[in-house]
Amino acid sequence: MKTSNAVEVRNLTKTFNNNIVVNNVSFDVKKGEVFGLLGPNGAGKTTTLRMMTTLLKADSGSVKIFGHDTRKEGRLSRSMFGLTGQYASVDEDISSRENLMIFSRLNGLSRTDSKKRTVELLEEFSLVDSADKALKNFSGGMRRRLDLAVSLITRPKLIFLDEPTTGLDPRTRSQMWETVRNLVANGSTVVLTTQYLDEADQLADRVAVIDHGKLVKIGTPSELKEQVGGTNLNFTVNKLDQVNTAVKLAKEQTGTLVNLTNQQINVKLAKIDQLTPLLVDLKKSKISISNLTVQEPSLDDVFMKLTVGKN
Repeated sequence: MKTSNAVEVRNLTKTFNNNIVVNNVSFDVKKGEVFGLLGPNGAGKTTTLRMMTTLLKADSGSVKIFGHDTRKEGRLSRSMFGLTGQYASVDEDISSRENLMIFSRLNGLSRTDSKKRTVELLEEFSLVDSADKALKNFSGGMRRRLDLAVSLITRPKLIFLDEPTTGLDPRTRSQMWETVRNLVANGSTVVLTTQYLDEADQLADRVAVIDHGKLVKIGTPSELKEQVGGTNLNFTVNKLDQVNTAVKLAKEQTGTLVNLTNQQINVKLAKIDQLTPLLVDLKKSKISISNLTVQEPSLDDVFMKLTVGKN
């Protein structure tokens, strides 16, 4: 069954104790992309992922993995993806090498193939030097890398990552980001949940913003930022007697409200294309400016606009 999508989610709904946790959520994940489920704690993103990976039964709706319905073809669907949760599923009393060997055997690999795959994964995730140490002595980042390695034993084309960098230090987070990029570069599709806006911005080709169980927006990070709108332009007018003229030119070029603080001008551009004509007009009028900064909207702005105050 051929499909251009790795995952197709239709009308997923889940209720706990009369509380709708996931409310009629639908989206597609394209092959070869990093798809982010972004939302605050309790938004429903992890519940959505658990239903997608058959760990939780939906009240209604459907999920297809590479065209296969997870309800009707559960075993086949599960064989097509790897899952790394927020907490390691590995045994802390034994080494990373032993863990990888055990999970390789559980995944049906022969003893010889299990040894080979274990060595490959230890090298890929920089765990060779600590391969024979008990996991109880591992850092959080090392445990997370091992858990991801376990989920990749069978080289799945689809990988679900549930908040993969929660609790990690900035350096280890950056290493995990690089690992995700490498997975995609080698042909994998990645679905990740995160509450970190910078993570979604750095990694995701597309982002679905979930709040109070509902899908409130979906698009590329750039598209979401454009929808929020408003590139912030700030500059200082060096001569006091030129301030009023500069404000007038800014209003004429942008058609928006211009904020003035002493000689500092702030204006929100609807489109970045408005910047050059304004600078040309200022130059023609011989208005001297300094401290020019242009700040694009961030996913923080998107997140705040889409989720704050929603009921």
